[in-house]
Amino acid sequence: MIRVDQAGEYGATRIYAGQLAVMGDRAPGAGEIAGMAQQEADHRARFDALMARRGVRPTLLQPFWSVAGFALGAGTALIGPKAAMACTAAVETEIDLHYTAQLEELKVDGHDPELADMIEEFREDEREHRDAALAAGAEQAPAYPLLSGAIRLGCRLAIRLAERI
Repeated sequence: MIRVDQAGEYGATRIYAGQLAVMGDRAPGAGEIAGMAQQEADHRARFDALMARRGVRPTLLQPFWSVAGFALGAGTALIGPKAAMACTAAVETEIDLHYTAQLEELKVDGHDPELADMIEEFREDEREHRDAALAAGAEQAPAYPLLSGAIRLGCRLAIRLAERI
């Protein structure tokens, strides 16, 4: 769980880096994206520390996530601010589902309250990001259903790969 979650937080930091590289700090929504990026950086740092304490190796796909995340962020920002927000809404929807499933599993066995508390805290942040993106017009992005569906599918695939590699 820790490896997969760290990979996801790492990917999120790269998505936001790509968006901000294209949007700069003056585009509509850039300030909000920068705030979300800072929260994701905090999540990643906390997972990095937990990995180090517990001797968990990162996914071997981390270099790929770096490039893919940045490209996804930059690509959606090039479409426009609403597409950048659509990306955030799609990613955070999948992460909410992923974290919820992990919490169910952790509650069943009850043996890792530290991890459960982190995931629950982070899930709430991710939900706030999703809701902020929707409020900022994510659903008004060009081809929103297609864009959102493709990004969500990519997230599910990334999760499955990080679980194995």
